[in-house]
Amino acid sequence: MSRGFRTLFYKEILRFHKVVLQTVVAPAITTLLYLLVFSHALDRHVTVFGDIAYNTFLVPGLVMMTMVQNAFANSSSSLIQSKVTGNIVFILLTPLSYTEFYLAFMLASVTRGLVVGLVVYLCAMPFVPLPLHSAATIIAFALASSAVLGTLGVIAGIWAEKFDQLAGFQNFIILPLSFLSGVFYSIASLPEFWQHISRLNPFFYMIDGFRYGFIGRSDIDPGVSLAVVVATFLLLSSLTLALLKRGYRLRN
Repeated sequence: MSRGFRTLFYKEILRFHKVVLQTVVAPAITTLLYLLVFSHALDRHVTVFGDIAYNTFLVPGLVMMTMVQNAFANSSSSLIQSKVTGNIVFILLTPLSYTEFYLAFMLASVTRGLVVGLVVYLCAMPFVPLPLHSAATIIAFALASSAVLGTLGVIAGIWAEKFDQLAGFQNFIILPLSFLSGVFYSIASLPEFWQHISRLNPFFYMIDGFRYGFIGRSDIDPGVSLAVVVATFLLLSSLTLALLKRGYRLRN
């Protein structure tokens, strides 16, 4: 990759590193509060998959939910801020290809997602020791899922022209899909109709496959889940590259 790509990637990493309390610590604390509330309310009353303690079931879902939400926030907020302030022109004037532009934002988003997820995991470990069924599965879903949301963040940042448009995208699409993805429950406990609806949510496959890496249990075959996540990433990547090639809402 070119020096321009490396510089843009470094700039995006530096951007969230400089405000680490806001971009890493705050999401981790919020997630741990979810763990505190739900574990206190349900841990002694609910088991999942027959013999899995609720806390053990819950933590992987919370880690993944935090990763994908922060991966989305990183690329989307960076692009909308650059567009609103007008400094996006300094990036567009550089001899960067649209592929390098996309990769720099996406990979920086993946980095932030992984950092926040790791912080949440390490903070939860003293309270909820987790089994480790398959490290390879955990890494594969963490990377692929963060890449999906980093890419979706690029799309949202390109599309939005105002901060409230981006907030609407996050509040009405990202948050509902992540909360209704099986983070707090197994879809096997839902009526059949809602099980089918849940399978239309790509976030469900991210959560379910990632959780399998820890506890070795899942609602869907993890191979199928990974295939869905990767296919979603390829589809969104193609759309993003097409938008960037056209300069949609970036070049006036």
